[in-house]
Amino acid sequence: MTRVGRYLRNNGLSLGFGLLFLLALGGQAVSGFADNNDKLVSSGGSPTGFLEYVTSSDFAVDVAENWQSEYLQFFLYILLTIWLIQLGSPESKLPKEIGRESDEQQLLGRHAPPDAPNWAKAGGWRTSVFSSSLGLVMALLFLLSWLAQSVAGHSAYNAEQIGQLQDPVGYGEYVVSADFWNRTLQNWQSEFLAIGSMAVFSVYLRQRGSPESKPVGAAHASTDESG
Repeated sequence: MTRVGRYLRNNGLSLGFGLLFLLALGGQAVSGFADNNDKLVSSGGSPTGFLEYVTSSDFAVDVAENWQSEYLQFFLYILLTIWLIQLGSPESKLPKEIGRESDEQQLLGRHAPPDAPNWAKAGGWRTSVFSSSLGLVMALLFLLSWLAQSVAGHSAYNAEQIGQLQDPVGYGEYVVSADFWNRTLQNWQSEFLAIGSMAVFSVYLRQRGSPESKPVGAAHASTDESG
């Protein structure tokens, strides 16, 4: 196998989802552009150009509100699965492993193997930070995308207010408004439902060959086991 072939094989999951992301984002931009122009024309306005639309607050808020809910989902899932379990799910730890676990279990400090990341062996604040780095990055991405959603949403909302000959609102007023929280909570509830459903369905259902599923012949009660 060539070097390029090995790279594609070894990074297929990230590359595959990256391609799907770009295709979906492009599709959203095209369909959103068409829908936006239909609304403008039907209300007596003039259609906008594609570049103008994809750099607008309307497009930005639609993108950001989905990103923030996804990163919130992963942040909470990473955090809650430290302490909460779902017996029989391959996504769950065993009851005896509830909590942050010992340094020996987590291969930290003197228990770290030779090929462990340097910060896992360093001890002190570096190991503490590295031990929570995945959750911290997910939390940061959630906060940044939430901020982007709120700023873009505020701009889009005020543009609509002005178009209806109403007074614009301040940023603080917008982030406690029904419009903002309706946009936000409709995404959150769908993410929580999806991830909760996955945890329960994976107890009783199987997908042969997937690491997100238990082996097809595994007992329903078997936990922390993937196929």
